[in-house]
Amino acid sequence: MLINTPPEIAKEYIESSIIKVHLPIAKQFLLGIYGGFFISLGALCSLVCSYRQTGGDGRFYSGMVFPIGLLLCLCAGGEIFTAECLLVIPLFSKKIILSKVLFTLLLVFLGNFIGGFVMAFLVVYGHVPDLFDSAFASTLVSNGIQKCTLSFGDAFVKGILCNFCLCLAIWISFSAKDLFSKIAALWSPAMLFIACGYEHCVESMFYIPAGLFASYEYDVEREKLSWGRYFYKNLIPVILGNIIGGAVLVGFGYWYIYLTPDSLSNNKANNLPMDKNVQNPETIEKIVNYDKK
Repeated sequence: MLINTPPEIAKEYIESSIIKVHLPIAKQFLLGIYGGFFISLGALCSLVCSYRQTGGDGRFYSGMVFPIGLLLCLCAGGEIFTAECLLVIPLFSKKIILSKVLFTLLLVFLGNFIGGFVMAFLVVYGHVPDLFDSAFASTLVSNGIQKCTLSFGDAFVKGILCNFCLCLAIWISFSAKDLFSKIAALWSPAMLFIACGYEHCVESMFYIPAGLFASYEYDVEREKLSWGRYFYKNLIPVILGNIIGGAVLVGFGYWYIYLTPDSLSNNKANNLPMDKNVQNPETIEKIVNYDKK
């Protein structure tokens, strides 16, 4: 077939996850930093391209450009916290253990945060906000304010909707067998969550620090924009929503449909060895090559 079927997607994802969670700590962390860099670049370009565009046109331009960050993660190598929520699939399938999942999520989250923070610093103090006669600095600040004035409920629900779309993008990218098809598959769901204004915690790791830095550097009024408001008005509710949207609505749902005992008649993914049997790179390689001709 030209594409992988959903049961085959599940098997492919499990195989890639086994390798991912057994990478050395430094490599997992560095991949998280790169993920933060790449999502930040996509977020910045998204905001630049939609500058002063109003209504649906602005949302469309913003959504069309943002998936560049995911493209870079896919092609160059990078991990993002929101996509790692799908690790519940191999977890529920008993291919990896809970401690591996939690540790990977923590490392990637910290890496994403550092990547977003560093990129925000470089963008602002490299004076990229000088764009449009320095008016872009105000755009960065106002965008940060908007994210820090959401109610807890709104941020939470928008977080659910966002990672539902993003994890669907990751899921269907595994259906493709060539790079161009993978890019085409993930683009539309990623475009959807940006165009609709949903909340992505990794994106905000760039947007809100960039807004704060721009307010200091360009002396822009920053009422209701602060580090404290970032953490309790955006980061916490959005993370909770992102986890539910990715781990529950996508990860748990597709695990139940394709990997529970009553759905395994044509799927050998459940025959992969359990995490406790994975001790060294040679064993991991055997797992990856399991049942391949």
